[in-house]
Amino acid sequence: MDAEFIAIAALFILLVLSIFFSACETAYSSLNRIRLKHLAEKGMMGASLALKLHEDFNRLLSTLLVGNNIANLSAAAICSVLFVRRFGDIGATLSTVVLTIIVIVFADVTPKALAKESPEKVARLTAPFLSFFMLLFTPVNLFFVKWRVFLGYFFKANTEDKQMTEEELLSIVEEAEQDGVIDKDDKTLVRNALDFYDKQTKDILTPRMDIEGIALNTPSEEIAEKFLETGYSRLPVYQENLDHIVGTIHMRDFFRRMTGEGHKASLEEIITPSVYVAPQTNVSDLFKLLQTAKGHMAIVSDEYGGTDGIVTMEDILEELVGEIWDESDEVVEKFVTMEDGSVRVLCTASMDDLFEYLELQDKEPENASPTVGGWVVDSLEKIPKEGDAFEYEGLHITVSRTEHRRALEIVVLKTAQETQ
Repeated sequence: MDAEFIAIAALFILLVLSIFFSACETAYSSLNRIRLKHLAEKGMMGASLALKLHEDFNRLLSTLLVGNNIANLSAAAICSVLFVRRFGDIGATLSTVVLTIIVIVFADVTPKALAKESPEKVARLTAPFLSFFMLLFTPVNLFFVKWRVFLGYFFKANTEDKQMTEEELLSIVEEAEQDGVIDKDDKTLVRNALDFYDKQTKDILTPRMDIEGIALNTPSEEIAEKFLETGYSRLPVYQENLDHIVGTIHMRDFFRRMTGEGHKASLEEIITPSVYVAPQTNVSDLFKLLQTAKGHMAIVSDEYGGTDGIVTMEDILEELVGEIWDESDEVVEKFVTMEDGSVRVLCTASMDDLFEYLELQDKEPENASPTVGGWVVDSLEKIPKEGDAFEYEGLHITVSRTEHRRALEIVVLKTAQETQ
């Protein structure tokens, strides 16, 4: 009787261990490392140890698998002996059926399902016990480490597959938004940050024909009128024409030193030297360049040394946080949905924003101009005129407003085939 009681007690302990190893396997496989790290920083009990165990995942996994198999096989042997003693020859069959049901339901499915619901909590609570078993199974773990190295000579792992791609990161961000971890603005900021390093200066510049500048010999009265008329805090200063920009002037310096009392400075004395960049300069590099130069405006030079456009620090920041409006800006919506379902689009808008607004990101043309205006010219293959139209992927695009041989505004309408 004593031997049978000991066997039953041993069987119960082995089943508990099987439950323990099954729960740990699921918890450590599905936990969120970032969330666990945050819990460790807050000083939550067991979080630091669980994070440390997870960092050595191969050793952890071998401990769990070996422990689970030892527990299940030992339980099967003890259960078989007990049933044979009680029921004779049929005991082995009964033992297999009964133990299989118990292991599957109570020692496998149930603990794994519960651990899946709160993997970080389970990992924290089991970390001290799991650390003991990892130490206990050290010889076995060493064998499997060597075995894994041996197999590595025959099955070379592709390290590129282990690196997270941008698409995978965006998928994680999408899931985080759906789970309520971040909101839509946070998701947009992450997407903008990823795109930020791919964009070039030419993608965000203000084109030459839209530049408001002042000549070096402009009278103070006209400069003051230009500042008040445009509302800009800085204006480029050029000699002869915009292809020869010599620097920028700040409104504060102008009104303080050229129109105040006492000694009045000349325009040359308050000009800030310009930062010149190529159209292909990455926006991230331009941002660092302006920070180093303590500047707020860069002149974009074309291949002939002329002025292609200008980029301000505000233009760069808007690539991350969206449009920035101040009290002097006239708020202009780049996309306006009309009553008939069409969308009025400013040609200064980016192609990414247009197709995101239309919810047609998968149909955005490849290698297209970064702006809507450039896309229109490429599609029409001529100087756009009001009334010109073309079709693209179920969209009917009509040029609605032009100026100085360029498109200013288009109207986009989804055709009946696309809307069905």
